[in-house]
Amino acid sequence: MMRLFQLAALFCLLGGLPVAAGEADVVGAEAAQESDGTWRFSVTVRHGDTGWDHYADRWQVETPEGRVLGTRVLLHPHENEQPFTRSLGGVVIPPEVTEVGGLCHP
Repeated sequence: MMRLFQLAALFCLLGGLPVAAGEADVVGAEAAQESDGTWRFSVTVRHGDTGWDHYADRWQVETPEGRVLGTRVLLHPHENEQPFTRSLGGVVIPPEVTEVGGLCHP
C-alpha cells in the first residue's frame, strides 16, 4: 500500500552569500512513490543565479527534525533558465516519517 506524505512547504536558504543577492525560492514541488517503494521529488527553484560565483547548488529532502534523506546537487548555474526544475529519485523514507520538507543550499 502506498504511504501518503504531506509534502511540507519547501523553502530555500542561501548561506555564505552576499545578502543583496537574495534567497532562492521553491515555487513548486511534487513527490511520487516509485514502484520499488522509494520516492522521486521534482522541485522547481527560482533564484537570481549570476554565474559560477553565485548560484543555488543543491536542494535537500529532510525530515521535520532536519535529518537529510536525499540531496540533489545542481552542477551549474541557471542564470538563463529561471525558474528551473530538477528531480531526485531513489529517496528512502523511513516508515515512521510521515512528513518531509527541504532546504536549498549554496
